[in-house]
Amino acid sequence: MFQGKILVEQAAQKTDAYQLNKTMLLSDRAVMDSKPELEIYADDVKCSHGATVGDLDETALFYLRSRGIEPEAARRMLIEAFVVDAVDLVEDEIVRAALKHAISQWLQARKD
Repeated sequence: MFQGKILVEQAAQKTDAYQLNKTMLLSDRAVMDSKPELEIYADDVKCSHGATVGDLDETALFYLRSRGIEPEAARRMLIEAFVVDAVDLVEDEIVRAALKHAISQWLQARKD
């Protein structure tokens, strides 16, 4: 479940806010509820929100498989690419490195 809210008070003129939730479903049983919200009380603002939910890209999987990459490795590569997009936004280098290490460990332990 994702529930995010952007609240812009009346005094917060010229606010520029964007909220995005991207979710990848990794099994047939996985579900995701996404509820992004905007609550705006100011007139001069630029705010937006969005949400996407989907499975691994079958075309990308096919492409990797056609290059001789094993199915499990192809899945791990696509999952890592998806997750690292978000992790790369973390400004603190130590935290970013720790997250990448944890993701790598989790992916290596996965049994597809």
